Amino acid sequence: MRTVLLGAPGSGKGTQGVVLSKKYNIPQISTGDLLRAAVAAGSELGKKAKSAMDAGALVSDDIVIGLIKERISQPDAKSGYILDGFPRNIPQAHALDGMLNELNQPLQCVVLLDVPFEELMQRLTGRRTCKDCGAIYNIHFSPTEVEGHCDRCNGELFQRADDNEDTIGNRLNVYQDQTAPLVEYYQQQQKLHSIAGTGDVEQITEAVGAIFDTI
Repeated sequence: MRTVLLGAPGSGKGTQGVVLSKKYNIPQISTGDLLRAAVAAGSELGKKAKSAMDAGALVSDDIVIGLIKERISQPDAKSGYILDGFPRNIPQAHALDGMLNELNQPLQCVVLLDVPFEELMQRLTGRRTCKDCGAIYNIHFSPTEVEGHCDRCNGELFQRADDNEDTIGNRLNVYQDQTAPLVEYYQQQQKLHSIAGTGDVEQITEAVGAIFDTI
């Protein structure tokens, strides 16, 4: 099962990726994790990525594609993988397709977790974290029993600086401009499956799993 999880920030890609990875015994591949691991290991691609990051520049698509190619060639990805967070735009999708076609291992499906804009805003701006134990809540969907205090340890809750409405709005606008066009791109390839990313997490997992089971 060679697949990509698409969705806006706050759509639940990371959560579903972890669950589906365990269910199907295939790795969840996050480009952020790959970059951090490569830099820590001091690999050739890691050195190139570190140079770009140290200079405050974006890591080139060629480096990211190289890291993905290395990762999917490892034994645990033999039966497939779940790409989370890549591609983010059309040029990256073209580069990914080119690399996978060279390996004769094209993507088999792309799953979009579709969540309305208003709910994405509530999920992201409503997030609160405990200063003491790190537990995460949401004032809209999973509030604490005592406002401002953690249910587990009674620690004080705080809102991350980048969870404010302006920052979140900008992130969602960037997604809309750059990543949303991938929906049409994969529709044209007849690989896109859209799932409502709202409601019970287990039901969403079952819906995605039903797609995986037909591939």
